[in-house]
Amino acid sequence: MYSLSDFDFDLPAERIAQTPLPNRSASRLLHLDGTALVDRQFADIVDLLAPGDLLVMNDTRVLKARFFGVKETGGNVEVLVERILDSRTVLAQVRASKSPKPGNRIRLADAFDVTAGERAGEFFTLVFDGDVFELIEAHGRLPLPPYIEHDADEFDETRYQTVYSREPGAVAAPTAGLHFDEALLAALSAKGVNFAYVTLHVGAGTFQPVRVEALAEHKMHTEWYTVPQETVDAVRAAKAAGRAIVAVGTTSLRALESASQSGQLVAGSADTALFITPGYTFKTVTRLITNFHLPKSTLLMLVSAFAGYDAIRAAYAHAIASEYRFFSYGDAMLLTTDNK
Repeated sequence: MYSLSDFDFDLPAERIAQTPLPNRSASRLLHLDGTALVDRQFADIVDLLAPGDLLVMNDTRVLKARFFGVKETGGNVEVLVERILDSRTVLAQVRASKSPKPGNRIRLADAFDVTAGERAGEFFTLVFDGDVFELIEAHGRLPLPPYIEHDADEFDETRYQTVYSREPGAVAAPTAGLHFDEALLAALSAKGVNFAYVTLHVGAGTFQPVRVEALAEHKMHTEWYTVPQETVDAVRAAKAAGRAIVAVGTTSLRALESASQSGQLVAGSADTALFITPGYTFKTVTRLITNFHLPKSTLLMLVSAFAGYDAIRAAYAHAIASEYRFFSYGDAMLLTTDNK
């Protein structure tokens, strides 16, 4: 039985990628093939997939979800929108010297007002005075991960989105998808690789480390996902043909596996708090494209469950020694499930 300390590792600060490479597909790719580790370039993914394989991508789009503002009393406030509830209402993290009370007004970005509603756990309900999506896009700031040390600029606003993003709602990018550009997608299509999409709106909880040694005591953050019927049909066709189901990123995998808890993938939308740790039996996904994840994170536990704990430990040690770039703007891995 694994515990939290089993998923810790030392990462030199210089291995954390602070900026994206000029070209999306110029990243490195560490291919974990059984127990063998092969250093490749991300563009080699065309050679590593076969005609009829199915790439499943998360088409969520990152919101400009960070705001700075002022309370009626004059105190400074930082707001990070976590989830859009409807056209006027959001759940948000609110950082202030004193938490707002229901009915308090907050001026955001010196542009518009929101009204605080009831608290919901660690989040606050905020009611906007106009359309949420329009105000966020017009006045918000892109919320880069906490380990990236610069404020988002125009380059980030392009590069911290996948080229196929279309459903706004995330506060963090599905970063494995950042390596794909239009030319690479065209090359995969020309080879006969098929594409399907899910939507999982990535929440800020994706960056939170697990803080309890006993993993069974960890309370997993929830995220909203949708699996369309056409994706279910594409998965069934690929499986019937004996082809690989390749999740692009842990978010795509969580959506597919969350929708497969009955044993078969089913279409629909729901909240998921699925916590995947070693011992989990994968029901739909057979291969995974993923970046390198933080120590003690649920995502490191997920990839350890997928490819095998010892194999991932060896792969991360190799990646650090070989100077791979880590985390959101870093390099990628290609994994095959270790499920027997």
